[in-house]
Amino acid sequence: MDIQALTSFFMWCTILNAGIYIYMAAVCVFAPDWLYRMQARWFQIPRETWDVAIYAFLGLYKVVFIVFNLVPYLALSIIG
Repeated sequence: MDIQALTSFFMWCTILNAGIYIYMAAVCVFAPDWLYRMQARWFQIPRETWDVAIYAFLGLYKVVFIVFNLVPYLALSIIG
């Protein structure tokens, strides 16, 4: 693969994962009760624990997104 193809790949990965992150963050901000009720059907978990878990999930997703998508895209953009 050449640098241009890798740059394009990481650009689309960044766009896709940013969209997923923004969507999930918006759902967690604007409809947290609905999201909790949907998950409570499958997992019996107290609301306080669920709040911590979803906060940790969004934080981890953001870190992984930045490290494995955004940083390679920016590095390849600078190089090529």
